[in-house]
Amino acid sequence: MDAFLFIAFPYLALVLAIGVGIYRRRARPYTYSSLSSQLLENRKLFWGSVPWHYGITLILLAHLLAAFFPGAAAWLLGNRIRLLVLELTGISLAFYALFGIIVLIIRRLPTASRVRRVTSYMDGIVLGLLLVQVATGLSIAIFDRWGSLWYLKTAVPWFWSLAKLHPDMSTVVALPGFVKLHFVLGFAIILLFPFSRLVHLVMFPVQYLWRPYQVVIWNRRARVVPAKTQEASR
Repeated sequence: MDAFLFIAFPYLALVLAIGVGIYRRRARPYTYSSLSSQLLENRKLFWGSVPWHYGITLILLAHLLAAFFPGAAAWLLGNRIRLLVLELTGISLAFYALFGIIVLIIRRLPTASRVRRVTSYMDGIVLGLLLVQVATGLSIAIFDRWGSLWYLKTAVPWFWSLAKLHPDMSTVVALPGFVKLHFVLGFAIILLFPFSRLVHLVMFPVQYLWRPYQVVIWNRRARVVPAKTQEASR
């Protein structure tokens, strides 16, 4: 089972994410968006979207930078004060992202919610997985302390072994169950990536660099003041 979860499944998730993502872009290009619901519920969207995007983006950047520059990360985490500050910062960001994803889910729960009507079943599944993913990551940070240090010695070597096509799961199979669940859920989200609105993450608006300028003309009708009001003002 470990061989499937930590060797076969990551490759399967990546192949499907890339293959199906390319197919969807070619076959249904207009579905490659986040289907913004801002016009439906702006206030709740703000309190959910802003904490979620800022929190999860910074957390992902921390994971990626540590994976790409493990030597620099090890030096940075070598000092106890810096380690404590970074750990507390990571926990705070995880709570921030958790609050955001909970708000985004709650606004879709009422049956009569207008946002629910534009949310597919796959979007609901992905939102649930993201909630569990953030919750498990937060649990790891709180109950299995100094995860940023052992992350460099366990997950990072495993990631690079997969990238080099010489998979080695020896550094992760002995980890606690909820840590391994966190890893597996991460690749499960990658697998479902092209089937949900998450595909908007890879849509960079580079076409705006060469797109012709657009002229925006305001079309507002002049306000008509009733005749009685005009006479009264005189």
